[in-house]
Amino acid sequence: MNDPVAMCHEGSEQYEKGDYSSAFQYFTKAAELGDVEAHYKLSILYQEGHGVEKDRGKQMHHLEQAAIGGHPSARFSLACSEGGNGRHDRAVKHLTIAANLGHDQSLDSLKRHFKIGLISKEDFASALRGHQAAIDAMKSPQRKAAEIAGV
Repeated sequence: MNDPVAMCHEGSEQYEKGDYSSAFQYFTKAAELGDVEAHYKLSILYQEGHGVEKDRGKQMHHLEQAAIGGHPSARFSLACSEGGNGRHDRAVKHLTIAANLGHDQSLDSLKRHFKIGLISKEDFASALRGHQAAIDAMKSPQRKAAEIAGV
C-alpha cells in the first residue's frame, strides 16, 4: 500500500487500540510519503514515548515537517515550545501562521498576547482578518448541508 492518507488513518486506528508500535510503523511510512498529519502524529509519539523512546530532537523534527506542510496544530505546538523557551517573537510568528490557517486556539493566544502588549493592534487585526478569511474559505453549501444532515 502506497497511499499515505490510508496509512496514516490505519496508524491512528492502531494508536487508538494502544498498539503504538504498529502505529509508529504506519505513521513512519506515511510520513516518508509526505503526509503532514503523519509527521504530526510521529511528533506526539516521540513526545509521549509511545512505541518509541522519548526523543525531543525527533519530536521537533516531525513537528517542524508538519508545520512546514501546513498543519495548523503543529504550528501551534511550535509556538508553545518557542514561547516556553522565551522566544516570544518566534512564538507570535507561528501563532500568526496558524491563525491564518483557521486555527482557533492560535487566534485566542494572539488575543492574549495583544492584551498584554506583546503584539500590536495592527498585527492582531491582520491575524484576525486572516483567520476569518480561512474560515470563510472552508465554507461551502455542501459542507453546510453535511452539518445539517449530521454527517
